[in-house]
Amino acid sequence: MTGFFSRTDIVRYEGPGSTDPLSFRFYDKDRMVLGKTMEQHLRFAVAYWHSLVWPGGDPFGGETFLRPWAQPGDPMAQARAKAEVAFELFRLLDVPFFCFHDRDVAPEGATLAESNAHLHAIADLFAEKMQTAKVKLLWGTANLFSHRRYMAGAATNPDPAVFAYACAQVKAAMEVTHRLGGQNYVLWGGREGYETLLNTDLGQELDQLGRFLNLVVAHKHAIGFKGTILIEPKPQEPTKHQYDFDVASVYGFLRRYGLESEVKLNIEANHATLAGHSFEHEVALAAALGVLGSLDINRGDAQSGWDTDQFPNSVPDVTLALLHVLKSGGLGTGGLNFDAKIRRQSIDPDDLLHAHIGGMDVCARALLAAANIIENGALQAALDARYAGWATPEGSHVLRGQTTLAEIAASVTGEPQPRSGAQEYLENLVNRFV
Repeated sequence: MTGFFSRTDIVRYEGPGSTDPLSFRFYDKDRMVLGKTMEQHLRFAVAYWHSLVWPGGDPFGGETFLRPWAQPGDPMAQARAKAEVAFELFRLLDVPFFCFHDRDVAPEGATLAESNAHLHAIADLFAEKMQTAKVKLLWGTANLFSHRRYMAGAATNPDPAVFAYACAQVKAAMEVTHRLGGQNYVLWGGREGYETLLNTDLGQELDQLGRFLNLVVAHKHAIGFKGTILIEPKPQEPTKHQYDFDVASVYGFLRRYGLESEVKLNIEANHATLAGHSFEHEVALAAALGVLGSLDINRGDAQSGWDTDQFPNSVPDVTLALLHVLKSGGLGTGGLNFDAKIRRQSIDPDDLLHAHIGGMDVCARALLAAANIIENGALQAALDARYAGWATPEGSHVLRGQTTLAEIAASVTGEPQPRSGAQEYLENLVNRFV
């Protein structure tokens, strides 16, 4: 399929003064920032599902986009047509990565074997295209939530036959991800939770989920996949309570089932909002716990209590998240995946380009702001000063477990004098850069 978009030349950086809406004003992929290029820092990825699969529907109305490959016809022919447009989108945006679910790229078959055959056939097409394309695979995953069989969950399903089917589906998706050189494999528990405790055995389901993840990690090593296994926390939607509620709950789960050294987290901005947190909080906590892996870069709507998955447009919010990414040493094999939807009224193909260009520019501006904050040093100096007492021999002995409670109590010589947290000063300091 050709001619889907209005242009054929790659979107390029033209600087802040550019009036061309299909140009980058801030994302200069080759610009050096703290020793790496913008492209190396941000590692942008296009999401196959929202960009190529989502039809523009919502709970109150059907599809609005009317994409050619979503119309009646041979499902595999439509999947190949969709792939043609996908790789054209990747080329025009000049992104280094893309991501997909198995059912995004290949249709469900009448049997598991047929579904796997469809997936491998499209993977063959991807492999052929990737030989001459710049784009690589950031991560793959399996859709374990859309089909009716998964209405009570996949790994946490009360039926062992459904558990087994999910294992088979993940095995195939992981092996395709490995074959295509994917740098990560993501597990999103779309229905791993409960709608009522009246029919739920929490302990049983948690043990099932822990066993499932251990099986996935074991298979990763068995096939020689060197990528990172990622879990994406989400507090709700579609179930009343998700077991992967937020970074803290997922980390506790990983520790319980011995997976904290094998699995990292893919954190989504909109999911942080749904959990009652800020994106900054979730990124900072994952970094502090050593499980920061990758980011789904999007936003929610403050007036909507659901997952609106909009493209990012707040430079201050993204700056604070990227500040913790930079301080932690970067995302490693991860990246910034645009798990974001254009609005259902944005029916022109070029709206996909405008959305990604705007999101990439927002992230570029945020990266520059975060780097400037780090290079300025004032924020870090204030943080160091606030915790300076713990860097003394006495403080470090306490943290290393070299003193007893009685010895610490005996060291008290007077009333401690509180010091200002200086929050307003620090907020003003950050605002100088954003």
